[in-house]
Amino acid sequence: MFSRRRQSQNPQDIDSTEREAKVSELRAEIGPLSGRSSQFGTDACLRRYLVARDWNVDKAKKMLQETLKWRAAYKPEEIRWNEVAHEGETGKASRANFHDLCGRTVLIMRPGKQNTSSGEGNVRHLVYLLENSILNLGEGQEQMTWLIDFTGWTLNTNISIKTIRDIIYIFQNHYPERLAISILYNPPKFFESIWKAIRYFLDPRTTQKLKFIYPNNKESLEFMKSSFDVENLPTEFGGKATLQYDHEEFSRLMAQDDVKTAKFWGLDDQRPRKITNGAFQG
Repeated sequence: MFSRRRQSQNPQDIDSTEREAKVSELRAEIGPLSGRSSQFGTDACLRRYLVARDWNVDKAKKMLQETLKWRAAYKPEEIRWNEVAHEGETGKASRANFHDLCGRTVLIMRPGKQNTSSGEGNVRHLVYLLENSILNLGEGQEQMTWLIDFTGWTLNTNISIKTIRDIIYIFQNHYPERLAISILYNPPKFFESIWKAIRYFLDPRTTQKLKFIYPNNKESLEFMKSSFDVENLPTEFGGKATLQYDHEEFSRLMAQDDVKTAKFWGLDDQRPRKITNGAFQG
């Protein structure tokens, strides 16, 4: 007779002892990891995959194996800024120079500044920024905050639903539990119809992390004040700082971070690279 692995019906009922046992069980199921993949065998990484799959070891194992397969093919850690810099010329997505009050890295997205029509280019650019944001997480931090500003966004600057779907798929399946909260700031009325399509691709855990914020709403303003230092928060989001994207300065910062990335992954960053158009634990 084959025994069936017992899985708790309610993730909330799993105590700390059982959770640690599941981390050990998942590690045993995955087996030894070598090379770059060894970064995904840490307790913290395995725990994130288990949380994403409600502590179901079989599902977490499948999810992690798919991530390792994706990374082996896509090689996100090898993307360098010079390959995606053209996608960021307008500042449509960048890592902020401030953190939220929890000390988390903040990734600012401004879809109204969309500047290309390349679906793969947009995806690759965002994957680069995800890798970079994770690399720059503070000590003890595992998650980041997304601040999405809809100022100036129109249907003409919107990327395709397919590209949005691809981004959501990659983030949900290959960067589990990396998102603490995503703040959708001042979305226009017509976003509602697009939201219905986007929501279809989101799992409930991700949906719970989305917060709609409106500048004329008292509750929204209080939320922003409770989440960010208003002295550092740009005026666009109700703060007192100035948000002025400088592409040359950001490019210099990313070039420096590329050196850190190469060192972290043990890569020889002097090798030739193909220019395309288009602290880290998994």
